[in-house]
Amino acid sequence: MSSENFTKEQSLDPDDWQLMRALGQRMVDDMLTYLETVRDRHVWQPIPREVKEYFNQPLPMEAQGPERTYRDFLEYVLPHPMGNIHPRFWGWVIGTGTPLGMLADMLAAGMNPNVGGADHIANYVESQVLNWCKEMLAYPAEASGLLVSGGSMANLIGLTVARNTKAEFDLRQQGIYASSRKMTLYGSKETHSSVQKAVELLGLGSNAFRQISVNKDFQIDLFELETAIARDRETDCQPFCVVGNAGTVNTGAIDDLEALAQICDRENLWFHVDGAFGALAGLSPKLRPLVGGMEKADSLAFDLHKWMYMPYEVGCALVQNEEAHRKAFALTPDYLTHSDRGLAGGKIWFSDYGVQLSRGFRALKVWMSLKEHGVQKYGKVIKQNVDQAQYLAKLVEDSADLQLLAPVPLNIVCFRFIADQHDNKTLNELNKELLIQLHESGVAAPSYTLINGRYALRVAITNHRSRREDFEVLVDEVVRLGNKLKGTKTQRV
Repeated sequence: MSSENFTKEQSLDPDDWQLMRALGQRMVDDMLTYLETVRDRHVWQPIPREVKEYFNQPLPMEAQGPERTYRDFLEYVLPHPMGNIHPRFWGWVIGTGTPLGMLADMLAAGMNPNVGGADHIANYVESQVLNWCKEMLAYPAEASGLLVSGGSMANLIGLTVARNTKAEFDLRQQGIYASSRKMTLYGSKETHSSVQKAVELLGLGSNAFRQISVNKDFQIDLFELETAIARDRETDCQPFCVVGNAGTVNTGAIDDLEALAQICDRENLWFHVDGAFGALAGLSPKLRPLVGGMEKADSLAFDLHKWMYMPYEVGCALVQNEEAHRKAFALTPDYLTHSDRGLAGGKIWFSDYGVQLSRGFRALKVWMSLKEHGVQKYGKVIKQNVDQAQYLAKLVEDSADLQLLAPVPLNIVCFRFIADQHDNKTLNELNKELLIQLHESGVAAPSYTLINGRYALRVAITNHRSRREDFEVLVDEVVRLGNKLKGTKTQRV
């Protein structure tokens, strides 16, 4: 049959590659300028109502072309960011990104591989990145690992392996209801909410997660932990895991990881460490002792898009026992059978170690960034952030208008405006309004938490662009806004 009888086949490639090349070069130039000039802009500003309404448009049925589409991005998207690339963004625990990291993501999207398995180069890049992660955190070289979307998924990976390994039956086949005893696990009350989410997703129920009190430094109370384990054994529960924190999200507290490793070894429990950002303190020789013991964890979760400043998203899960890790997830139907030769060959099938079969090329930006800067540079910048936290804490302590609310062991500073006010409820409301006005001013963007019932302005420094003068600006603006609000009486707040 002649091909002339068919309608011309179409593609999504451009009709004019030269025009697309010119547009792409303009995009790269615009975004590099955007990063270069970030300090000249507000950290964050409220999105205008008309911009929000623009995103109620109906589904586009006809083409508008790349040029107009890019103009829409420049007008409606780029001017209204979260702000986390700015030097004075210190909200939650959110990284900053880098220019080469941005370009690496473009390169990865251009190659567009599925890094679930098969014999292609992206798998080898990820494998090397995982080996580098193990080396830089002194984790056993024979451990397995997986790059994931972030710390939440890394915690889910580690805790899934823990549950399946410690279950007294074939959990994958029989399900959690086959257990004759309630499986329980333990962590401090400061443990990140992603751990509770993981426990719920794993079918254990949130009340299986025993949340242990903390000491004055917000570390897990070891005596209460051991008491809870013993009590559960006496009531015919099955303790199976302890979660240690290498940097809690509220204050940056680090549990006594060496002691937790010893308890887990003695009690035959899985030891999981949530090191979402704090594990990377290990990159600094001066800070490494703070996270001593994490290399003994059966599983370790951490993020590279937080304190290694990679563009979103990329986290990592490491598991000491490769066989246990693979047994928790591997499933190979006929259409995914591994081969000795051809495209389906190769020893690396990351789909055997996690939930996803379809996986993006997250490893490229990590691989390129580590080669660009070297791990020693990362250690120096991480230590710089810790020194900046100490500098901010001193600025707070030196101000009669401010109060430090928690110790500063790492890179998080929690404080509030007080002036001459001592009523906690009034202070909480005042500081809530102060934070909102600080955000709306565009000057700085810390976040918030409650420390022993006191509303705190929370500064989490995972920002390679911050300078000491930025923290001076923050303190000056908090004092200015606080005094302004104090003068308007409580009805204003």
